[in-house]
Amino acid sequence: MNLQQLRYAIEIAECGSINNAAKNLFVSQPSLSSAIMELEKEFGVTLFTRTSKGINVTVEGVEFLSYARQVLEQADLLESRYRNARPSRQRFAISAQHYAFAVSAFVRLVEQYGRDEYEFALRETKTYEIIDDVRNLRSEIGILYMNEFNAKVLTKFLREGNLVFTELFEARPHIFISARNPLAQRACVTLDDLEPYPCLSFEQGEYNSFHFSEEILSTLSHPKSIRVSDRATLFNLLIGLNGYTISTGVISHDLNGNEIIAVPLQLDETIRVGYIMLRNMAHSALAEIYIQLLKETIAEEQRQL
Repeated sequence: MNLQQLRYAIEIAECGSINNAAKNLFVSQPSLSSAIMELEKEFGVTLFTRTSKGINVTVEGVEFLSYARQVLEQADLLESRYRNARPSRQRFAISAQHYAFAVSAFVRLVEQYGRDEYEFALRETKTYEIIDDVRNLRSEIGILYMNEFNAKVLTKFLREGNLVFTELFEARPHIFISARNPLAQRACVTLDDLEPYPCLSFEQGEYNSFHFSEEILSTLSHPKSIRVSDRATLFNLLIGLNGYTISTGVISHDLNGNEIIAVPLQLDETIRVGYIMLRNMAHSALAEIYIQLLKETIAEEQRQL
C-alpha cells in the first residue's frame, strides 16, 4: 500500500466514476484501475461495485476509506511539519436540500477556515441524491428534513446506507413569499388563503415520490403549481408571480435581502431538519467545524423570525 493508492481510491469515491477520477488525477484509466485492484488484493476487500450509473462504494469500502482519509490527513500534517512543505489542498463536500442557512454556514466555513488552496463543494440537490452522495462518500454531510409523513421511508433508506440522522432543529411550517405579496402583512395564513397563488416546489427527478419532496403536504393538489430545480429561480418566481413555497421559516436575510419573508402557516405539523453522516465514521475537522457553524447560523436566523 502507498499513499498514492489511497488518494486514488478517495478520488474515485468522490467522483463516482473511474473515468472522471482518472481525468482529475491526470492518470490513465487502466493505470488507475490497476492501482485499485492491487489495493483491494493486498487488503482482501472490495472497495467499489460498478453499476450502469457509475461506481458505488461497498459497505466495507466505506469503512476502509474512512480510515484512508485519516491516514492521508496525518501524512499531510507530517509533511507540513517536518519537510516545510505546503499543506495539501483542503477538501470538503456537502449535499443539501435548498436551505439558505446551509449556504450561510458554508460561507462562514470558507471565510474562516479556508487555507490558500482548497477544493470545497456545496451541492444543493435532490433528496435521494443527498442520501446517495453521503452513502458513497461524495459528500461528508447531507442536510434534509423529516416529518411524520416521510420519516418511515427516509429512515429505511438511511438504514440501508448505514447512515444516521442527527436533528438540528424543529420548526413549525411557514410560507416564503415576496414582501409585496398581498399576504405579507398577515400574522399567519391558512391553506385556503394560499389557493389563488402559485405553489412552488423543487423537482426530484426520477425519484419523484411524495416522500422525497422537500416540501410538506406533497400529496395535496394545487390549482397552480410550478416545479423548479434551483433556489434562485424559486425566489425569483416568489417575487415575479406572487408565488409561495412551504418551508421552515428560517431564511438568511444576509444572503437574500428583505425581499423574501416568512409567514407562519396555520397547520398542525412539525418539520425536523438535520444532517446525515455515515454511521461510525470519524468526522473530519472541517465537518465538525461546519456542524457548529450550522448550529450558530440557525440560532441567529431563528432569532430574526
